[in-house]
Amino acid sequence: MAMPSVSHNDWSVAKLHALPDDGNRYEIIDGALYVTPSPRYLHQRALARMIHYVWPYADGVGLEPMTSPADIQFSDRTVVQPDLFVFAEPPGTRVVQWTDITSLVLAIEVLSPRTARRDRTVKRRMYQTQNTLEYWIVDASSRAIERWRPDSAHAEVLTKTLSWQPVATRIPLNIDLVSYFRAVHGD
Repeated sequence: MAMPSVSHNDWSVAKLHALPDDGNRYEIIDGALYVTPSPRYLHQRALARMIHYVWPYADGVGLEPMTSPADIQFSDRTVVQPDLFVFAEPPGTRVVQWTDITSLVLAIEVLSPRTARRDRTVKRRMYQTQNTLEYWIVDASSRAIERWRPDSAHAEVLTKTLSWQPVATRIPLNIDLVSYFRAVHGD
């Protein structure tokens, strides 16, 4: 069962790393601890299908795609584990540990009943504050993707096609969302 944030906001990355490895996913956002159990089947199926689109495209335009578990640390009081994320390696360096990643080009969260509220509010605001260029919330139940950018006041809700062009000089990735959600649901 997912736990709400603790009643106090004094969690740090050091405290997080002292927790036992119990199979749960732990995240800290502005010092508040969030615990999430293993995802459900539909969540993982939607994630796997999204990886099929995003991974080869991102890799082909010189970006690094990854999946969690991965502790993406934005501060001593904020560490998250996006389901799927894309980043650019800093020029002249190689990423060798999660703390080497300081910004994201794309973060994707697949909704589950236990995380939907947090993904749409706390995490969304955090990604916007961290200038994540795009944040996608995959809602498999509604067959829609909510797209957020740092300056968005409202989500762009996509149900037909999603076009992503993180590198201006490269052709965009175009995802047929109707086909994507059919594959997710096995229709």
